[in-house]
Amino acid sequence: MTKVLGKMQCKRIIVPTTKISTRLDVYLHSELPELSRTTIQKLINSGHITVNGRVVKPTHTPRAGEVIEISIPEPEPATAKPEPIPLEVLYEDEWIVIINKPPGLVVHPCPGHTSHTLVNALLHMCAGQLSGIGGVERPGIVHRLDKDTSGCLIVAKTDQAHIALTEMFANRCLAKIYHAIVCGSVDRDLGMISAPIGRHPVHRKCMAVREDIGREAHTSFRILERLNSTTLLELQPHTGRTHQIRVHMKHIGHPVFGDKVYGAKQTNQVIRETGVIPPRFMLHAYQITFTHPITGQTIDVVADRPADFEEVINKLRNTS
Repeated sequence: MTKVLGKMQCKRIIVPTTKISTRLDVYLHSELPELSRTTIQKLINSGHITVNGRVVKPTHTPRAGEVIEISIPEPEPATAKPEPIPLEVLYEDEWIVIINKPPGLVVHPCPGHTSHTLVNALLHMCAGQLSGIGGVERPGIVHRLDKDTSGCLIVAKTDQAHIALTEMFANRCLAKIYHAIVCGSVDRDLGMISAPIGRHPVHRKCMAVREDIGREAHTSFRILERLNSTTLLELQPHTGRTHQIRVHMKHIGHPVFGDKVYGAKQTNQVIRETGVIPPRFMLHAYQITFTHPITGQTIDVVADRPADFEEVINKLRNTS
């Protein structure tokens, strides 16, 4: 049963007589698929979900006859302000939008970047169509690209699409292709890098290959073109670890050209050899392919490499 009290949506579930052998958050996710499990956990921990009038933990096992009451707050206004920042739209319907993120654009507001972010742009472009998951009105960004990475980025416009896409990313149901210029001459025309990635033991903002605590990570690659002192690669990450491509390329001795965090030494060596100075690290999310979470249609979107990327390629072709 669902009813609305003021700005609070309330739901009431009576646990059936059949025995339930799962925890509360899992049970409610099966009963209320429009809410993600993370959202349900937040509602439980904030006291918006009670069992027989009592606040419980997400691990509580529901018993037959118990009354579960769920109060879903109205989404809070977004703290970021809409800004008319131009965005190139690669695909859009009523549920999702895929944009070609330009290099240099930060995805989320953060200290030092409180404005002129992708979120500000989406608040303007998708006004009145934004996901309310998590209790805050915001664009449903289900994956991220680093500030200097350009290319395909999916945004969910509805809660239903947000939940479905989040699960698709978690289950690796999307194929993503990147293009990168890496330092040095890669010796194999194609290959697979399998090396676990975890937090760097000293530099906590960085990631590293960690055999001890790292999570499995796999990236395949093939050479598109051999350039002067560098190689143009096509890469496909088969897992979704933070900075995965950048860390894996550093691991095999060919960091992304221009990557000051994971490949400053090698980048400087290429600059000395070629005289070409990259404006950023040369990584581009070229293509994304997936099954639309609502319509079932196959979505296959390509973002052409931006002008700065092509300029670096041309310069590296013409140096000797």
